[in-house]
Amino acid sequence: MNAKETLKLVSKTWCNINDLMKLTGLSRSSALKIRNNIKQELNYEIHTRDLPMNIVVDYLKIDVDYLKSITIREENPNENNK
Repeated sequence: MNAKETLKLVSKTWCNINDLMKLTGLSRSSALKIRNNIKQELNYEIHTRDLPMNIVVDYLKIDVDYLKSITIREENPNENNK
């Protein structure tokens, strides 16, 4: 998955198990373990299978600013040569 696809995915409000699998590149069972770990670390109860995407981004340490800069460079290749 490239930077643009990752940004599109993390811009969602909620992260389901399929999104988590895409972000981590792991199998369903491994993604379920990560989801359960995140839920255990939260100080509040979530009554849905999905997780807030901002929590997932923090847990996985995804650098959104870096992804944005990569996307901008890909969209404006002429500026790299200046």
